[in-house]
Amino acid sequence: MTRKLRLYLDTSVFSAYYDERTPERQRLTQQFWNSLKEYEALCSQLVLDELGRVGDPVLREKLRELAHGCQVLAIGEAEQELARAYVAAGVVSARYIADALHIAVAVLGGADILVSWNFRHLVRAVRGFWSIMSMRSRDYRL
Repeated sequence: MTRKLRLYLDTSVFSAYYDERTPERQRLTQQFWNSLKEYEALCSQLVLDELGRVGDPVLREKLRELAHGCQVLAIGEAEQELARAYVAAGVVSARYIADALHIAVAVLGGADILVSWNFRHLVRAVRGFWSIMSMRSRDYRL
């Protein structure tokens, strides 16, 4: 049996599921979620924390229900250190340290793919893809 690809889902992939402001993105997101059984879905405690800050309690609960199908990756010192290294290397702006942490958790958690609809910050950071891959080792040097 072939190993399923491990997909790390950042918070934007959850929130777009119920975001009616952009119907096409919502439809595509829901299609994506319907295909997730073909993959191993991962998220992190950071995702759960961000979902927990959603103001609408009904929406917050719906978003948390989506996360029930995900393996939750812990955030430890190694993930924090790697996120800081991404910022220090200029891969991610210090202003978006949470994005750096999502990347670090995905990398150290063994995700094959980081899935994000956060095109303004997180996906742009993938311009530094080779930097991220070279920093996969524990020395965190470019």
